[in-house]
Amino acid sequence: MQVTETLNEGLKRGYNIVVTAAELSAKVDEKLTESQPTIEMKGFRKGKVPLALLKKQYGQRMMGEAMQESIDGAMSKHLEDSGERPAMEPAVKMTNEDWKEGDDVNVEMSYEALPTIPELDFKSIKLNKMTVKADKKSVDEALSNLAETAQDFEDRKKGSKAKDGDQITIDFLGKVDGEAFEGGTAEDYPLVLGSNSFIPGFEKQLLDSKVDQEIVVNVKFPNDYGSENLAGKDAVFECKIKAVKSPKAMAISDDLAKKFGAEDLKGLRTQVTERLETEYTGASRAVIKRDLLDSLDKLAKFELPPSLVEAEAGQIAHQLWHDENPEVEGHDHPDINPTEEHNNLAVRRVRLGLLLAEVGQKAEIQITDSEMTQAIMNQARQYPGKEREFFEFVQQNQQMQQQMRAPLFEDKVVDYILELAVVTEKPTSKQDLQKSVEALDEEVVQLPKSKSKAKPKPKTKPKAKS
Repeated sequence: MQVTETLNEGLKRGYNIVVTAAELSAKVDEKLTESQPTIEMKGFRKGKVPLALLKKQYGQRMMGEAMQESIDGAMSKHLEDSGERPAMEPAVKMTNEDWKEGDDVNVEMSYEALPTIPELDFKSIKLNKMTVKADKKSVDEALSNLAETAQDFEDRKKGSKAKDGDQITIDFLGKVDGEAFEGGTAEDYPLVLGSNSFIPGFEKQLLDSKVDQEIVVNVKFPNDYGSENLAGKDAVFECKIKAVKSPKAMAISDDLAKKFGAEDLKGLRTQVTERLETEYTGASRAVIKRDLLDSLDKLAKFELPPSLVEAEAGQIAHQLWHDENPEVEGHDHPDINPTEEHNNLAVRRVRLGLLLAEVGQKAEIQITDSEMTQAIMNQARQYPGKEREFFEFVQQNQQMQQQMRAPLFEDKVVDYILELAVVTEKPTSKQDLQKSVEALDEEVVQLPKSKSKAKPKPKTKPKAKS
């Protein structure tokens, strides 16, 4: 087998590979000999079919396999010997298209090699880490927001009509085809109008209702309703309004604290303080991470594979176009050409991506199974009631796993570099931290970049209440 270099310019590589006819024939004989013990043919005992007959019967098929294996082997050996890593899948083309059995096989192989990444002195990087403490004003503001969220209700003036957001207390009796059905009856049921906790159309018919008023509500159960005996059926609910209450914020008290799982108000203040400082820490990390990436982008200078930059710029332009045109879900749209801004961002992403990947590899940074499981569980919470379905989807989807592993790997590499860099804590205000966060654009470096956008599609959760 002969491998001849035809191109070596920058990161571009080209080679001619010649697999001789003798090598192919020997490879076919080897494969037939390996298979011979298991082959049965009429007139011969199993494993006793002559090699010449096997070659006549299966030689053509074996020749194709031998050709592919020989070319793959030549490519693998070249990459192993040279130590080069292609930036993308090498382009391989057979040049003697009029090939016939007995001829040598001539193949052209070309690719862009990944560059040699220079070692950087991370100790020379100097960064400031913003630190913020939760002050009394911020804690009080957060408690007020919790009180608004916790909502209490107080009776409206006698004769007032129920409005959207009000809580009404009702007795109701539901019937289908004139017969009451299981789960369709309740007394003193508190219902917040506009909460959409009942089937569509139910709450709307109770707007403007008053205490002691009796209202007949006519609705139709959705076709995908959880109970098959009610799905798609017309229903009548006889309702009596017993109370109409308007929403109000809960008092900041021990009762509020208990509603959020704390023993008393002091305990809730402690929880809120810790939560705020956790948020400040997360925001501070986002800022210092960007500062670190900016420093690395200036320090790291090496040639980039044009194919990676072009692919990344195309992906950036395509994603931004869809962000601006959310009504277009598929890819049936005009060609999207990257701008200079897209290309500049692609250069930064590819450079930092290659650099962080190299640092992580040399530092032997790994994502553990427990870290991966925790990441999947965190994302699964975005699909209430479908967590198990999401978990199974990720387990069966390698591309999705890669998408989730990439930011975990990136963060661990960033932490590794921050340990080596000179980081000075800088006490600051919440307002200054907020300004720094707002100054960050939306660009995020992920390693390695995955082109797949596969996402699970959990089924719509039916409303089971009536």
